Amino acid sequence: MPKDLDPRLNPTPREARLEDALRPLVDSLRSLLATAEPEAQPFLRDWPAMLIARPQTARSLPVVSALEGLSRFAAPHTRTLVEAIAAMAEDTDWRQTYTRADFGERFLQNYGWSEWVGRRGMFESDAIACGVLLLGPDIEYPAHSHEAEELYLPLAGHAWWRSGQSDWRLRPPGQWIHHPSWTTHAVRTAAEPLLAAYVWRAGDLTAKSRIGR
Repeated sequence: MPKDLDPRLNPTPREARLEDALRPLVDSLRSLLATAEPEAQPFLRDWPAMLIARPQTARSLPVVSALEGLSRFAAPHTRTLVEAIAAMAEDTDWRQTYTRADFGERFLQNYGWSEWVGRRGMFESDAIACGVLLLGPDIEYPAHSHEAEELYLPLAGHAWWRSGQSDWRLRPPGQWIHHPSWTTHAVRTAAEPLLAAYVWRAGDLTAKSRIGR
């Protein structure tokens, strides 16, 4: 393909704006990941050496409105990241994995995610997937599991988390949460929405999670 026809070399103004905004956020997330010892090491080894951009569509969802003012619920060391995510929300590709048949319409109105790096993200990687999950207030993300190993970092919002056979545990923003492969986990918000960064590695990085305990 001639260079002038390659969309990766001729991004639209929106794509260029998003790429410029997203690169430092990906770098910030990687720096935060390095604090999640010892679980972080395999993820850091799989992290792409270069961030190669691809074209990406901007899509919004109802839950994106929860980003407004969300930084007031952030940890001190994640507040800048939350503010940057909110600032670029209209240029971002927000998606959903589930359907109304899975968890109902109210869940879909309060749920969405955006991949930054991975097979569907702005930056290419076959080894990891990372991005952000956004949940509205007073909603439960029911029990589910997936092959990929996962690290979550709540960026803003206190939420209740459950992993395996554990009881629900209130987790503040700024603390990493580890889910080994096929570990069943669930999340429940209260008055505060939840914005959490996620990183996946190993297994099928685009697979729909297995629903249920």
